[in-house]
Amino acid sequence: MTDIEHHKLESTALRVREHIVRMSTNGGCFIGASLSCADLIVYLYSCVLNVAPENVNDPDRDYFLLSKGHDVPALYGSFAELGFFDPARLGNHLHPRDVIYWHPNRGVPGVEFHSGSLGHLLSVGIGVALDIRMRKGSNRVFVMLGDGELNEGSIWEAALVAGARQLDNLVVVIDRNAFQANLRTEDLLPLEPIENKFEAFGWSVKRINGHSFADMEEAFSELPFEAKRPSVLIADTVRGKGLPSIEQRADRWFVNFSSDEVDMLLDELHGLQGAELSSDVLHVR
Repeated sequence: MTDIEHHKLESTALRVREHIVRMSTNGGCFIGASLSCADLIVYLYSCVLNVAPENVNDPDRDYFLLSKGHDVPALYGSFAELGFFDPARLGNHLHPRDVIYWHPNRGVPGVEFHSGSLGHLLSVGIGVALDIRMRKGSNRVFVMLGDGELNEGSIWEAALVAGARQLDNLVVVIDRNAFQANLRTEDLLPLEPIENKFEAFGWSVKRINGHSFADMEEAFSELPFEAKRPSVLIADTVRGKGLPSIEQRADRWFVNFSSDEVDMLLDELHGLQGAELSSDVLHVR
């Protein structure tokens, strides 16, 4: 990757984070996990996936399924920056005149499948991957999971099937930000060692820094990680990445900031003074 390419990715990811912050008011969004996976989604759509605004319905395209659907602001922001729709449309977030809201909707160009309830899209991805194999296609299926989502039993049922069917056209990316809602995953229900679990289910595994484009370039260039095995990339990330005032904060997983707070957070995103947040926090446990 050249310095120019790296800078372009960083600039795109920064603009996506700006979109996420702007979507965190007037009804709010799941900001922490959206910020943690922004770099991964930007890299996938910029450098890995064979899908673009002009071929979103091409049967030979690569498929991306956002199983952790509450992180859709990162996907919407990436679509806006990469030409899937006019960035001005993001201003319709949570407005009844549009379908841009808290979870992916097929009414948005580029969204492959609805998601919201966790644990389902790995099974959907397996179905698509099997269809591609039966058609003797060369395209691939990428499914992004949250680490807390790994507590869903349906994930492990699907993982068994993918391993048994030797689906090396299937790639799982795990956003390992170490939080589930407003608790740390290892305090709620420990997940480690994740690598060993997937390996035991017949998968080939790599682990990277989920904010390093260099790490992503190296890992994704090696797909499939092993012939006749599905691939899983565990990406260690930081919840709230880019905003020190909310990074790694369990109480800022879902937010509904005021307009003034959004302005302060945008300044913070660009390295200026930290935001002083006074809006209510949400607790679900």
